[in-house]
Amino acid sequence: MPENLTRREFLKDLGLVGAGVSLAPAMADGDSLDSFLERADDSWKPGPAARPAWVKTVDKITMEVDWPKVQRYSEMETLRHEPKYIPKDRYDKLQQMRSDNLDRFLKTSKPGYTLKDFALQDACGAGAGAQSFLGPQVTTPDKRGVPAWTGSPEDAARMVTVAMRHMGAATVGFVQLETNTTEKLIYSIDPDKKEMVIADVDMPAENDKQRIIPKKARTAIVYTVQMSQETLKRAPAVLGSLTTSLTYTLNRSIQLRAQTFLKALGYMALGESSTNALAIAPALGVFAGLGEMSRYNRLITPEYGPMVRVFKLLTDLPIATTKPIDAGLFAFCQACTKCADACPSKALSFGPPTWEVVGGWNNPGHKAFFEDSIKCRNFQYSVGTNCGLCFAACPFASKNNAFMHAFRNAMAATVPAFDGVLRTLDDVMYGAPDVNGNVLKDCEAWWKLDLPEYGMDSTQGHRDGYA
Repeated sequence: MPENLTRREFLKDLGLVGAGVSLAPAMADGDSLDSFLERADDSWKPGPAARPAWVKTVDKITMEVDWPKVQRYSEMETLRHEPKYIPKDRYDKLQQMRSDNLDRFLKTSKPGYTLKDFALQDACGAGAGAQSFLGPQVTTPDKRGVPAWTGSPEDAARMVTVAMRHMGAATVGFVQLETNTTEKLIYSIDPDKKEMVIADVDMPAENDKQRIIPKKARTAIVYTVQMSQETLKRAPAVLGSLTTSLTYTLNRSIQLRAQTFLKALGYMALGESSTNALAIAPALGVFAGLGEMSRYNRLITPEYGPMVRVFKLLTDLPIATTKPIDAGLFAFCQACTKCADACPSKALSFGPPTWEVVGGWNNPGHKAFFEDSIKCRNFQYSVGTNCGLCFAACPFASKNNAFMHAFRNAMAATVPAFDGVLRTLDDVMYGAPDVNGNVLKDCEAWWKLDLPEYGMDSTQGHRDGYA
């Protein structure tokens, strides 16, 4: 295809331009394909500040929520605490199987489980910054002899976004915590069993049994950290596993820096005390407009698909909130089952979103694709890693800088009738899912690639990525 061929010309060659009238019932909000393409050609700019035309901001998230049925959730209910759901004798056998398999895989040099893979995994878990709820001691404005920073909520949003992106965050959003709705996304119990108490106090505090969150800390700062697409495509081998390890390591340094920044401005910065602490990250990411929920019951983003992890902070700095988005992602998942097809344990849903919760590890009150996490964990123990095949198989896990991906994203967002076709096209281009749990790409070949820092393109999805 010639480089100067526009999207409009490409679709015209496909016979789609002019079909706006016949496709009108399938278009979101009655939009026409012709008018959409005109907007897309004129305003196609990457980045949250100027997202593509197919990413719409909306007042309500694309997932249904019944807030009266939502209660603050204990992190201790998640399957990160397996013995709660798995009998001890079975749990002990799974642990032994994992240890035995990893030992055997290493000693037989199974592809993806060689000594250099394990050594890199160890390295990617090293060098993390300190992680705490209250954050580090910093030089506050009082100590500098100046007042705290002041500005409009919009100025604060811009400042924090720029600062956190410079620290390593990929995308940043902001959620206002409301008593009967989004405040319920704060955990009731943290991973270390400390109670999370929201109280009408001036300052945050922590003791042996509780973490105290001042009621005036009303803003949740939600941000993503990219994962390497190429590396996670080697799931469920060690290379895929260390992709997430590195992301969590990177985040610990980002959180430390962000807490330092906010406290140095004169405001609170309450963070995750450990991995997966403080609040339900994917839910806050949806309300912040960073993405939508997916069939694999995790966040999927317009910029990076599922190749992110989501993190959060609480602050009393007044910040303008960001709105949810509708990029057709949650709707696309209803037509696509590629992640479920690729799951060897069949832990993912093949049906439509439902209110019926599967297992205590899922929080009720929202309509979603609920997963059977016990099945998922059983397979993880068999391969010795955290798997990740559902992320790797997702059509949106491909590199988004190719024209085909832009075309797919635009069509998925505006013409739901094409979602099934787009899934089939993804199978043709990248292969149908492997139902046996094999890696999608050769692990040894990864060691010969010339990837950018951390294996990810930090310019992707941002307007000013190139000088």
